[in-house]
Amino acid sequence: MQKKSKGIFSKIYIALCFAFFYLPIVVTIVFSFNSSKSLSNFTGFSLRWYASLLQNGEVVKAVYVSVTIAVLATIISTVLGTITAIGLSKTRKILRDAMLSLNDIPILNPDIVTAISLMLLFSSLGMEKGYMTMLLAHIGFCTPFVITSVYPKVRGLDPSLADAAMDLGATPFQALTKVILPILRPGIFAGILLSFTMSFDDFVISYFVSGNGVKNISIVVYNMTKRINSTINALSTLVILVIILVLVAFRILPRVHRKRHPEEAGKDKSRKNRNLGIGMAALAGLLVLGTWAAVHTSGASRELRVYNAGEYMDLDLLKEFEQKYNCTVIYETFESNETMYTKLLAGDQYDILVPSDYMIERLIKEDYLQPLDWDLISNKDAINPDVLGKDYDPDNTYSVPYFWGNVGILYDKRVVSQEDAAQGWDLLMNPKYAGRLYMYDSERDSMMVALKALGYSMNTSDPQQLQEAYDWLIKQRDTMKPIYAGDDVIDNMISGNKAIAVVYSGDATYIMSENPNLGYIMPDQGTNLWYDAMVMTKSCRNTELAEEFMDFFLEKDNALRNTQFVGYSSPVESVYEQMQNEDYEGISAYVPRVGYEKDEIFHYQDAETKKLFAQLWTKVKAQ
Repeated sequence: MQKKSKGIFSKIYIALCFAFFYLPIVVTIVFSFNSSKSLSNFTGFSLRWYASLLQNGEVVKAVYVSVTIAVLATIISTVLGTITAIGLSKTRKILRDAMLSLNDIPILNPDIVTAISLMLLFSSLGMEKGYMTMLLAHIGFCTPFVITSVYPKVRGLDPSLADAAMDLGATPFQALTKVILPILRPGIFAGILLSFTMSFDDFVISYFVSGNGVKNISIVVYNMTKRINSTINALSTLVILVIILVLVAFRILPRVHRKRHPEEAGKDKSRKNRNLGIGMAALAGLLVLGTWAAVHTSGASRELRVYNAGEYMDLDLLKEFEQKYNCTVIYETFESNETMYTKLLAGDQYDILVPSDYMIERLIKEDYLQPLDWDLISNKDAINPDVLGKDYDPDNTYSVPYFWGNVGILYDKRVVSQEDAAQGWDLLMNPKYAGRLYMYDSERDSMMVALKALGYSMNTSDPQQLQEAYDWLIKQRDTMKPIYAGDDVIDNMISGNKAIAVVYSGDATYIMSENPNLGYIMPDQGTNLWYDAMVMTKSCRNTELAEEFMDFFLEKDNALRNTQFVGYSSPVESVYEQMQNEDYEGISAYVPRVGYEKDEIFHYQDAETKKLFAQLWTKVKAQ
């Protein structure tokens, strides 16, 4: 009886473990068929996201890059790693131990350190970042894993096997391929699986060593997460389906073949190994040729390199621009202004950047930008005067406005009373709403909230005022129990998971259009007014094309489509008014407050102030 109960508990435990592992996958598959954008509320069955995926050229290219990089990196690292493992077995113990210790460093090294190191290496060598740098990086971090997988098998070899084979008439190459490698096959296959999986899955290293418009699946998916994009679920489901089919094929097909052809079971496997090698070599050749063709067959004579935030442009407009001006736009995206700046420091070259106000101020001071020829921007008169002449570029010498907005409080009108909402930033300290609050997971935005609530400038560098803001955030953390969230706040607020959230106005606009029970306020204590703009770098190769690009996005129809896609306030006055009166009628978040004396724009922080901000925010998050 006791054994039976133990067996039942064991089965329950195993079932719970499998549920823990596979329930997220099941949820992803289910929501890939959701008819709405929501990632938490299933509204009905639909194939719309699969249709969207097949029409998304960026995703198709990313899949190709991921697969080709993974296959090539796996083949090359397997060859290098196997040869190295065999060679190490023949070296002196001191040298062998030293080399094995060095081999462990890339395995134990954090990905971010490896990524930055490789980025600096390629930059110092003057290599243009793109497909080749990503491939070299993947080979670099996959090879140590192959060595680690193969070397234990090499150590278990009888050292006299190769000699015996050659005594029997085999050449050294035959001894390697027909005697040594078959014995090492389990370790080699383990290395192949590790290499392919790690390469296909890699994000951090790929993000820092890629460029020239080359992106793998991980980078594209990461950029998609900036806004709600259920295409990710469809892509993930297809990847899961392919993996399942491959696993089933490897399990079932050999058994079926053995049953149908039992006479081949005992035959020499050398022919299969030879055919496999030939097949892999042919596949590698085809992949290289395909990659070369994809990269070098552009019919356009001009190129424009654009660097923008993720999910911050309607990519269909890029295609139309390419057709109109017979050019190729190499479009890349960044996570934050700081990531963009790091890439510039590392030597990456772009023609057009789309940074925020304080970063534009910094780029101007550090001489990264060149002045614009406004005579070539024919739609300049269409720009809303409210977005021109700001402190970061008073005469708009360097910048063409792209989007603008503010930071405010989104609240559930069914839960939060109008009287409480009128408290502004003090609402975020109201104990009635403890545990029902999202704070933006950003040191500067959260410190802005605290500083404005205390009546200080959000650009202060006074240590005493910053300490008071830190104390305010600590008190809020301990009493209000906020959740520090990023872009995931969008779906959560649409679903009504919390009552209050600190958000950017563009996100609030989209959320309110999906959930009419929400309201938005710009606190009377003042808030952050932000402006993003297009700027031209000093390294721009074709300034005329760059200015045509900026002018293209100021055309009314293009600006309308772009703001409908992104959701933020357009700098084109007629589009701004049309959206306010039609698509976003009655949604206050689309209408940034103008001329309020307590609202401010972020300014560039000096190194000491930035360090202090980071230290204080780390303490706030260290719960």
